[in-house]
Amino acid sequence: MKILFISLGCDKNLVDSEHMTGLLQKAGYEFTNDETEADIIIINSCCFINDAKEESIETIFEMAKYKEEGSCKALVLAGCLAQRYIDEIEEEIPEIDICIGTTAIDKVVEAIDEFLQEKHFIKELEDIDFLAGADAPRSMSGISSYAYLKIAEGCDKHCSYCIIPKVRGNYRSVPMENLIAEAKELAQKGVKELVLVAQETTMYGKDLYGEKSLHKLLKELVKIPEIYWIRILYCYPEEIYDELIDTMAEEPKICHYLDIPIQHAHDHILRRMGRRTSNEQLRSIIEKLRAKMPDIVLRTTFITGFPGETQEEHETVMEFIDEMEFDRLGVFTYSPEENTPAAQMDHQIDEAVKEERRNEIMELQQEIVFDKMDSMIGKELLMMVEGKISGENAYIGRTYMDTPGVDSNIFVITDAELMTGDFVKVKVTGTNEYDLIGEPV
Repeated sequence: MKILFISLGCDKNLVDSEHMTGLLQKAGYEFTNDETEADIIIINSCCFINDAKEESIETIFEMAKYKEEGSCKALVLAGCLAQRYIDEIEEEIPEIDICIGTTAIDKVVEAIDEFLQEKHFIKELEDIDFLAGADAPRSMSGISSYAYLKIAEGCDKHCSYCIIPKVRGNYRSVPMENLIAEAKELAQKGVKELVLVAQETTMYGKDLYGEKSLHKLLKELVKIPEIYWIRILYCYPEEIYDELIDTMAEEPKICHYLDIPIQHAHDHILRRMGRRTSNEQLRSIIEKLRAKMPDIVLRTTFITGFPGETQEEHETVMEFIDEMEFDRLGVFTYSPEENTPAAQMDHQIDEAVKEERRNEIMELQQEIVFDKMDSMIGKELLMMVEGKISGENAYIGRTYMDTPGVDSNIFVITDAELMTGDFVKVKVTGTNEYDLIGEPV
């Protein structure tokens, strides 16, 4: 039987999807990209913010029509939306045949087999703090020179705006031996860059080993010969510690790049958000990182229009961004999520005001980025080739400064034959807005 698998949401969700496809492949199922010939359609869903929830629901109804117009015998909903609304889905969306929660992805084969035999609604839920997928095989979607390595699940922070702990559970680290084995397997498949992800990477190992152990994991991963780059995402600023910084500075395979979700810069709003840093502490952490690694690239995210945010507090964010000059920055307008403390707060901000403040931040950030991009002209960088532009002697790639699918690219014109995954030293010759242009050295 043929399966169409649709993975929505974040990179952590993508890893879950690859574990599920690995289990299904092992069980003998085949895969297709054609909705009309799929016997089973699986949607791994997201519900982090309202837009993600809407995308998941729209995808459900779009795929449901293939139960009549195609060959679909079972429509499966997995992931965060299934975990959060499993009872409502059973009652209100009869098109869904199987629901699989975030901690029950290991049960995907059994759930499909049972439905095909019994033809009744199946729901698979494990304890919210069960660690699923740690031992599951993983099937990569296509050939890629990079892969995400999910080092932990869940979160203990309970920020006032965030639903993640309710759908992903408390923080639990994947045992180090599992991660090293998975990384070696990925390397054997041609992966040259590992992108470490979790709801929060900086707390890795605290629950298993009694202390933060991300630096220890990194020291093991750099020993894998085929791995050239290791990139770390989702580092909560207050949890960044000296041994981690020292390891990043000392190990050449670890990219001088950190993704640090800051969310705001005014102490009052940070407290209302349930964040555990202050403006002064954030400045101190950024200063320490840049002192130890002058070439470090910092990515961050902000939320604008949080309940009660005044114009003065918004201007504090603008001032902070202007002074800190982040290399990469994204902004979300606040999205009230049901069953979160922030959704019940007074002084919710009008959507038009949220958008206006978001646009102001992005205009400021655009100026900062364009200046930074211009300053790269004349510099030599190592580029990982990601592909060739059709019909041209031009290649697209990334430097250590850029996370795949999120940040910028570098375009290089050359008559040389390059392969995806090759590393090439290039000299930056120009810019095209957010992207660099270069030539091989």
